[in-house]
Amino acid sequence: MTMVKIDFKHRQSSHCESGVSANLLSHYDVNISEAMAFGIGTGLFFAHLPFVKVNKLPLTTYRCEVGGIFKRVVKRLGCRIRWEKFRSPEKSMTALDEKLAAGIPVGLRTGGYWLPYFPPAFRFHFNMHNLVVFGKEGDEYLISDPVFPDAVRCRGGALMKARFAKGPLAPGGVMYCIEAVSGQIDMAAAVRKGIREVCRRMLKTPLPVAGIRGIGFLAGRLCRWPEKLGAANAALHVGQLIRMQEEIGTGGGGFRFMYAAFLQEAAPILGNARLLELSRQMTATGDLWRKLAVVGARICKGRASGEETYAGMADLLRECAGRESLIYRELMEVV
Repeated sequence: MTMVKIDFKHRQSSHCESGVSANLLSHYDVNISEAMAFGIGTGLFFAHLPFVKVNKLPLTTYRCEVGGIFKRVVKRLGCRIRWEKFRSPEKSMTALDEKLAAGIPVGLRTGGYWLPYFPPAFRFHFNMHNLVVFGKEGDEYLISDPVFPDAVRCRGGALMKARFAKGPLAPGGVMYCIEAVSGQIDMAAAVRKGIREVCRRMLKTPLPVAGIRGIGFLAGRLCRWPEKLGAANAALHVGQLIRMQEEIGTGGGGFRFMYAAFLQEAAPILGNARLLELSRQMTATGDLWRKLAVVGARICKGRASGEETYAGMADLLRECAGRESLIYRELMEVV
């Protein structure tokens, strides 16, 4: 019976990709938190993409592109990675086994619906779930899935199916690992680069559907949903918005809280106490995003009060945009 087990420390995280990034780096003695990996990797973002459908409804994202966090954090910390994509499912599993036999933990992108250790209530078609494989016993792979408290197991057939899930943003058998780690890491420089890019993306993106402009774009569409889509379909769109915000990964509010934790950790690294105040402001903005989610959930369930309306949700979005804009502008001055 095949048996390989790498001494890999599993840590539960708030979000899959930032958690995988921090755990893989920690395996190679680059001990950073999930929040620091998220911040250095420029994880924070916003875009409302009505032309991209997930479960037949528009995609709203509160974070950067898939894979971007890992690629940027390892690059900015001076590490070298190997990134592979496969057409053949069988060859992808052979390549995974070879890495494990060499003692290398491997990151995978998967379709979460096909992972059997997910409780049925949490399964839906979402092709951007990251995890780390660190061993194999017979036909079962040992998996550090950062959204679970403990390591889990998955049979090879199910894992292969998850790696080649169909649909939007199909993972295509992607796997990645760290090949080398820099002996000298300039953490302050990495933090500054992460902050600069998040500010640039949120404030200066030319696309009207992204960044601060994207939040305003969504607000303008949302308040017209009842009239344009009808009551039932409008509620479905709000449900999708809230699901993307609160159930997929850490969601909109959760990512804002994570970025606040990053700014708090960054303050002593950059020697600038202003970051502590900006961290508190970002936490307050996260609270506002959560308020938006509560109002949206009540609308979906038909429990909204007279003041909890689509127009009210649009106003909350505009307030979120205004607050975040001020935070990013001051962050640009800090770095």
